[in-house]
Formats: sequence, structure tokens, C-alpha cells
Amino acid sequence: MPHGTAFTLEINPRIPPKLARLEELATNLWYSWDRPTRTLFSRLHPGLWGIVGHNPKGFLKRIDEQRLLDAAEDPVFLATYNRILSAYDSYHSDTTRRNGAENLKPDDLIAYFCFEFGFHESFPIYSGGLGILAGDHCKAASDLVLPFVGVGLLYRQGYFFQTIDNQGNQLATYTDSDFDDLPVAPVKRADGSELHVQVELPHRAVEVKVWEARCGHVRMILLDTDLDVNSHDDRDITHRLYGGDKAMRIEQEIVLGVGGVRALRAIGLSPTIWHINEGHAAFLLLERARELVAKGLDFAAALEAVAANTVFTTHTAVPAGHDHFPEDMMAAYFDRFMKDLKAGREEFMALGKVDTSPEFNMTALAVRATRYHNGVSQIHGGVSSQICRNLWPQIDPEENPMEHVTNGVHVPTFLSQEWAELFDRILGAEWRNNLCDVDFWKRIDDIPDHLFWSVRQSLKAQMLFLARHRVGLAHFRNHGSEAHLDRVLKYTDPANPNILSVGFARRFATYKRATLLFENLDWLRQITGDPNRPVLFVFAGKAHPADIPGQDLIRRVAEISRMPEFEGKLLLLEGYDLRIARRLVCGVDVWLNNPIYPLEASGTSGMKAGINGVINLSVLDGWWGEGYDGKNGWAIKPGPENMDPARRNREESQTLYEILQDHVVPLYYERGTMGYSPGWVKMAKHSIASLLPRYSSTRMVGEYVTHFYVPASAQGARYAEGDYARARTVAEWKARVKKAWHGVAVRRLDPPVKRIHFGDAIKSELAVKLNGLKPEDVVVEMLFYLQVKRDRLSEAAHHRFAFTGTVNPAGEHIFALDLKPELCGKVEYRIRVYPAHELLTHPLEMGMMIWL
Repeated sequence: MPHGTAFTLEINPRIPPKLARLEELATNLWYSWDRPTRTLFSRLHPGLWGIVGHNPKGFLKRIDEQRLLDAAEDPVFLATYNRILSAYDSYHSDTTRRNGAENLKPDDLIAYFCFEFGFHESFPIYSGGLGILAGDHCKAASDLVLPFVGVGLLYRQGYFFQTIDNQGNQLATYTDSDFDDLPVAPVKRADGSELHVQVELPHRAVEVKVWEARCGHVRMILLDTDLDVNSHDDRDITHRLYGGDKAMRIEQEIVLGVGGVRALRAIGLSPTIWHINEGHAAFLLLERARELVAKGLDFAAALEAVAANTVFTTHTAVPAGHDHFPEDMMAAYFDRFMKDLKAGREEFMALGKVDTSPEFNMTALAVRATRYHNGVSQIHGGVSSQICRNLWPQIDPEENPMEHVTNGVHVPTFLSQEWAELFDRILGAEWRNNLCDVDFWKRIDDIPDHLFWSVRQSLKAQMLFLARHRVGLAHFRNHGSEAHLDRVLKYTDPANPNILSVGFARRFATYKRATLLFENLDWLRQITGDPNRPVLFVFAGKAHPADIPGQDLIRRVAEISRMPEFEGKLLLLEGYDLRIARRLVCGVDVWLNNPIYPLEASGTSGMKAGINGVINLSVLDGWWGEGYDGKNGWAIKPGPENMDPARRNREESQTLYEILQDHVVPLYYERGTMGYSPGWVKMAKHSIASLLPRYSSTRMVGEYVTHFYVPASAQGARYAEGDYARARTVAEWKARVKKAWHGVAVRRLDPPVKRIHFGDAIKSELAVKLNGLKPEDVVVEMLFYLQVKRDRLSEAAHHRFAFTGTVNPAGEHIFALDLKPELCGKVEYRIRVYPAHELLTHPLEMGMMIWL
């Protein structure tokens, strides 16, 4: 070993003038979804490209200068380079807003806050699904030319790098990112100095450095506390994603929410629409309210003004998954905030109160201080309505303000280059402008079957090559023999990709049931034991380092893979990241997903697989509950929520085995004279045609624009007019209603009629005790519906009672309704009263209702 001190020196090449814009390409996350750009860098030095983790900026700092000089004189390289620059410039010069974005006002700006963002493996500030979804949201916002800024944290350590030893134990390795290698730059003030903001924590102020990144048209603002001026503990706040204890978590969330607002203000950005993606960033609501109180509003009016233009998206399907902090901790961190807000402790803590829990719940804060809320699939919207039902205590969950926008995936990122090129040939370049057109994608049938199958096999060969590489590295690192590796990789042959492959890759959380496939090993042996119809299962994924049950699942997969009868038929890939994910969702034949219903909020990996012609086999949960049409894959019908877990696993694994044995394997190996199964190709084509237009992030963001962003912009402006006059009015009105509501009551004055003839009217009269409220403060209505639809309030007809102008001696207001029913048969009707005001964002946002 050498002696003495080793000094490190980095020698950067000079980039030739002809290639000067390589630096621009390397610092715009456009490269994360433009495959030709990444290929351009790779061509310069494929080995180095792999070593730097496909990081263009880090690559340019390390490549030998002579290679750049040679490339600058290579006409083929220059032609490719210029084509890419032309595409880059065309993309960035396009200012046409699309998919409803044209309905936003010229001065609108959407601020999108999230705890993590997953753009590309070279920018490791993400861990999993939430981050990838946030990255796709930003990419689609760029494609639609939305006025959009993302706000997050710049972590030194993103999620860990995973290795797996020869016993199946997951080993987590963290490495610090060099920010000089990331596509970020410090935000500068007008005088050229770095922009910093301050965030108050107990007994000190923390300095926060503001960075920015570019994602196409979108600007990303990222916050960093790793500064010399801060204490060691405060420098650690943004050090590791999802690291540390509750104190670390609350400090990260304060930096994100409070610091994020202050950073935007310091830059000179004034968002008109705010979007909180999961509850981690909900403290931004308190900072914005604090700003308004400083301008003269009271706390209640400030909250109304803040809520009017804020969207909250929840991604969690279980109450325990929502962040919450002890009340004493909240008091310690927000003592100054309470004073600035002019709010008492009880009033402040009520924002995060859920039932009798002593904890401050971040989802409760996010719901109470926003007016637009959504889950991330149709099923999850219903689950979230149930989870949050106590925040609107007198409203049926079906009617409360929780809506849903089903997640989508960024097609240019996750659609393989091979498909893009084939679509250009057969469908024409206009397919890129028709991502949401269901009728357009029926033209997928125009692709000849043999060409379709050729692309599928090519993608599978690439997946098998990557699998061989990853398995081989792990095998030799764990001191395995070369002879044994040949056995392990017997079926993983890129030169002969004619094996049925089934992929399972995602976070190893217990509810995702990675080991459901092993419930009955004898049955699995039958499925995999036919030498004429081999099946290869490929697993990949990480468990959180603190999730011991999740790591046990990884060990179990490794254990099964080592059994002689499954050796070579079941692979476990380590080091799961976005690159492996892209290869797997493109390359396997079947995508397996078997979560416990209804715990899969959405899931997007199956969407990525489906748009690449991979066929889904999944429990009907999350997005697949609405995506499955009976012909685009296979479905496992889940048991009821209260089913015994052992019985659930037994019954649902039985369905899984039956589908594999009776449908999947026979269909795949039902090969015709051309060497492939026409039935399989037909289903794979339908997978693309039915899923790509419905589950793209273009559609998703378009729905956010139409349902949330445009209304939030209008409502926020409405509340802000005249020194926030309407926000003050609504706050005062709500206070009056809350004070009076306990004394509101309703009784019927007319005897109920049992039977009428069609065309006859029923006349109903009610006496409503308003306890000081005015008739215009309430809606009195009848819900009218067929008896067989009594469980679906959404299908009821609503008929309002009118105030007659009469107040009886008891002080009750008389309301009346004359109704001619427009249907025959057994019907039911119910009568209710709830508070109403023309300025409310959602008619039931007060959460108050009285039924007769």
C-alpha cells in the first residue's frame, strides 16, 4: 500500500467550441426523457458513461479531452449532435399551452411542493413511487408548457445503494453526492451572491441555500442546509432522504414548507396556485397564513385566503402512513409561529387534530387548510374519503370533498426507444401529439404482428442482458463459482429470448406481498417444471433499512431462488434503481402485482409495463381496478377487507396459480408458424391501445389543470380582491355558523304520503330552527332516488326546499317543496339541512349536516 498523504486533483477537459452546448444539454433534465441525448454522451465513452451512473454533467468533467476533440471533427457525431440541439431548441421555443393549460391566466404560476423528486438515476433525490410520480408530474407540466415551479430538498444522500449477500441479506450503502456533479446551480442575487433564506427552529435560525435545476420548461427550486454557518445537526437536516428520527423529520418538513415559501418570495416568484404533493410540505400553509396575518388579516381569514388556491394530493392508503408529531414538539417548534399568527395554542393545534389523538396530523392540517383534495386512483379516492371522514364529521364519505385524479406515467421517459421508432414508422410522428386520444391508439393494430413481436423480443433480450450482468456481479462478489453461475443463468439468455418472463419489481413493503407467489411451492413447481414451457421470474426492489419485515421478504425470495428446483427460474436483482426499472417494465412479458386490497393507492409500474406491450397480472387494486377491461391482462379479484390474512393469501395465491397455469403459460406458448403466439400479440397490442392514452402523465396533469388549477386560480383571486374582503367574509360567516350549528334542528309538518300516481305532486313542509342563522345560510333539500340505489348518494336527485317567508311562533322558519317525481317504482327520499354560502369552494366543505 502506498505511504504518505494522497491528495486529490480533478482535471477537467476543455470542451471544444463546436461542442460547447454539451454543457447545456448536461444541465437540463430534458436528458432524463430524451434517449438520443443520453446516447450521444454514451457514444463518447461507453465505459465512463456507466462508471458515472449515466450522469451527463459528471461525465463531461471526467472524459478525456482528446475524445472531445475527436468528436468535434467527426461528421457523424456532429450531425447527431446538431439534430439533438435542433430538437432541444424546438422543444424549448414552443410556448403553446395545451390540455387546458391555455385556460390559466397570463400571470398564473403553479408551485408544486414534494419531499422527493425522481427524474433520473443520475439525480438521486428520490426513493420510490412518490418521487417518480413527482418527477413525471414536472415533466408533463413542461410538455404542456405550464407556468410551473417545483420545490423540494437537495439531499447529499438520496436513497441508499443496495447489495444483497449470499444469504439474501440486504446491505444498504449511502454515498454523498457531489453537487458539482448534479444538474443544479446556486440561485444568485442581483449582486452575484448566493441566495440564502432563514428558517427559525427552536432557539436558533437555520441558514438555507437555494439551488435550482431545469426540467425542460420547468424550474426546480431545491433547498440545502449543509452550510458552514449552520451547526453540525442543522447541516444534517437535508443530508439524507427519509433518515433520522421525528425531530429530523419535522425539521426537514419545516425547511421544505416554510423555507420553500421564503425561497420563492426571495427569488421574486409569486405563485397563484399551490400544490402540496403528500402532507410533508403542509407547513407551507402556515407560512403563507403568517404572511397574510402580517398584512392585517386575522388567523381565520388568512387560512381561508390560503386554502382557496391550494391543492392537496394524498398518496397514503392507511391512517398510520400519515406523518404526525407530538403536540409538545409542535409547540416547541411553532411557539413563535403561534404568536405571529395571533392564534392560541388550542386554535393552532386544532388544525392537526384527529379524533382523540394527542398527535398533530399533517394530513389533517393539509385537508383543513386547502380546498382541493384528491386521492390518486378511483379506489384510493374512496379510501381517502373514509380515512378523512372525521374531518367532515357529518358528511357521508361518498359526498365529502375528497376527489381523485388517477396517476399517470411520463410516456417519453418510460416508453422504450424501440417502440418510439416503430410508432414513427407505422403511426407517424403525430403519435406524440395524441397521447390522450383513445381512438388514435386503436391504430396500434396497424402494426404487423411480426414487427410488434420483434420489438418485444429485442426489449426482452436487453432485459436479460442486464439481468445477467447484475446477477453475475453479485455472484462473484459473494464468492460464487463460475460453474454455478452458468446454472443460475441457464434461462437468462439474451441470444434466445423465447422464455416466458414474469417481473415483480417495487418497494419490498409487506402489503405488496412479494412472496405471495411462494404460498404453495408444490403448485409453483408444476408451473415452472415443464422443460418445454419454461418460466423465468425476475424480482427486484428495496426494503427501507428500518423495515425488518420487508427485508425478510427479500431473504425469502433469495432462499427460494437457491432451491434446486427453482434455480435459474427465479432471479433476484440487486441495486434496484430507475435504470433497472426501465429495463424490466419494457422487457418482461408479464408484470406481476399482488398487493393487499385496498392498500395500493395507485401504483404506476404496471402502467409503465402496459404501455410497452407487457401484460399485467394484478390484484384489482389501485389503478388496475379501473384500468383492467377484461382483455388487456389478467385480474385477481381481491377478498373483502376484513378477511383473515392467511385465508386471503391462500385464496388469492390460488387464483394467481390458476391464471398462470391455465391462461398465461398456455397462451404464451401457443405459437404459430411465425414462432410467436398470435393471441399473445393481440393481448399485448390491446394493452398498449387501452392503457397508453388513459394512463399518461399528460392526461393526469391535464386533469389537475381542469379540475383543480384553473378553479384554484379563480377562487384565490376572488378571495384576494379588495384586501381579501371575501376571505374575511367567509371566515366571519363560518364562525357564525359554527357557533349556531349545535342548535339547528328540522322537523316535518306534513304527514308522509305512501302512494301517488305518476304525474301527481307531493307537497312537503318543514319547520327549521336556525338558532340565529338566516334562511340563506342553509340549504334544505330532498334527496330522491330509486330504492335499489339507496347506497349511492351520487345518483340521487337533489330538490331544494324554498323558504316561504313564514316564521312560526316558536321561531322556526318554514320551508316548502312541491315535487312531481319523474320516475315510477319504489322510491325513497331523505331530507337534510346543511350550511351554504355562495363563496364556498365546495358546497359541503363545512362538514356539517343534519338529516331529518
